[in-house]
Amino acid sequence: MTTPRPFRLLAVLAHPDDESLGIGGTLARYAAEGVEVHVLTATLGDRGRYHGLKDGPDHPGPAKLARIREAELRAATAVLGLRSLAILGYGDGRLDQADPAEITGRIAAEIRRVRPHVVVTFGPDGAYGHPDHIAISQFALAAAHAALDPELAAEGKPHAVSKFYYMVMTAPKFAAYQEAFKKLVSVVDGVEREAMSWPDWEITTWIDTRAQWETVWRAVQCHDSQTAAYEKLAHLSPEGHEALWGVETYYRVFSRVNGGRTRETDLFEGLR
Repeated sequence: MTTPRPFRLLAVLAHPDDESLGIGGTLARYAAEGVEVHVLTATLGDRGRYHGLKDGPDHPGPAKLARIREAELRAATAVLGLRSLAILGYGDGRLDQADPAEITGRIAAEIRRVRPHVVVTFGPDGAYGHPDHIAISQFALAAAHAALDPELAAEGKPHAVSKFYYMVMTAPKFAAYQEAFKKLVSVVDGVEREAMSWPDWEITTWIDTRAQWETVWRAVQCHDSQTAAYEKLAHLSPEGHEALWGVETYYRVFSRVNGGRTRETDLFEGLR
């Protein structure tokens, strides 16, 4: 008798640390349960800050920062228990300028390689309007459809994703992030875009990740170059950490195995 392969989950994200700060609890929980968990990261965050510095003589510059952040990302994914990490290498802050056919094909090729039952990515608002987050959300959804197209030139056999999700925030989670970090905003074309929570009724899926908060915190600490933004986290109580990482919520974009308004507690509901 052939032993069935375990369930597979693919997160399609924009930057190093998205995997830990955004959905680290979910990734760690499913990895611990024996699910094959994979992450695709579109950029290496080479235009980001370095210990709070945007530029200047103590900033290593984009090329070196990319190498630093890649090492941090690999360390964090090891802590979370991921099966594999794919890095596309697009320019940080310029993901919305990527050639749509090219990047969609590359993500589709990764979907065909991993053959995930479930794909998760950012919501259409990009969490707080970040153009890279919005871009990867759109490209990931397009790639999930393209991966099924037999005429697509991407490597591998066509694959149908069973379930596709956006990661979203509840009002309490949003408040906890604002308290632990700062006001989450993105200024684009001179317009300030501010993070907004999703109403509870619109959220389809609630994942209990209370048992994973310590793992998530260890993964977050791997991103040492970004610690200036995470300084407050070091002083949080266990209760504060649980408020941040204790539940992770999603909007089910499509599913080939279930539906309706019943709240899910498992991304693989309908597949088990």
